[in-house]
Amino acid sequence: MNSDAPEEGNAFWAQKSALEQRYQAILDKATPHTKERWVFTGVVLLIYFIRVFIAQGWYIVTYALGIYLLNLFLAFLQPKIDPSLEMDMEADSVEEGGPMLPTRSDDEFRPFVRRLPEFKFWHSATRSIVIAFFCTLFRVFDIPVFWPILLVYFCILFTLTMKRQIKHMIKYRYIPFNIGKKSYGGGNKSFS
Repeated sequence: MNSDAPEEGNAFWAQKSALEQRYQAILDKATPHTKERWVFTGVVLLIYFIRVFIAQGWYIVTYALGIYLLNLFLAFLQPKIDPSLEMDMEADSVEEGGPMLPTRSDDEFRPFVRRLPEFKFWHSATRSIVIAFFCTLFRVFDIPVFWPILLVYFCILFTLTMKRQIKHMIKYRYIPFNIGKKSYGGGNKSFS
């Protein structure tokens, strides 16, 4: 009887590993389909909001989801290396008499590298919406609260946070979005 316990444990871990591999395969197939992924997430979010609206509850869960999604969005908008910290480090090295390279930061090309890549942003957002939807299946998470206060507080928090982020983007002159690919030249080109 004791010999069966380790085999059951190994079967559990084998099953868990197989599920993780299937999940990763699905994620790998979904990676190049950016628009479809975001449409799926939008539909899941819409279903979640309909669920909350019809059930008239789970406002704390929705508020927590909103704060988490706002956090993810801010990480998506921010550069991996904060320009304000970089400028402080350059100023410290000048004060210490350290050598400086003869380049100007205005002239060199620096691509925008996000602190949170788009795929991780999508994956975390979708997973959090699904978890929040799962929480709406249990009454223990339906804490009674006066929801208009939460909504007003979230709107104020969103406005102040985005205002600060936009000022930061203007001050350090970076744009977190590719507005479109620049094209140099006419339409149809022939290489013959």
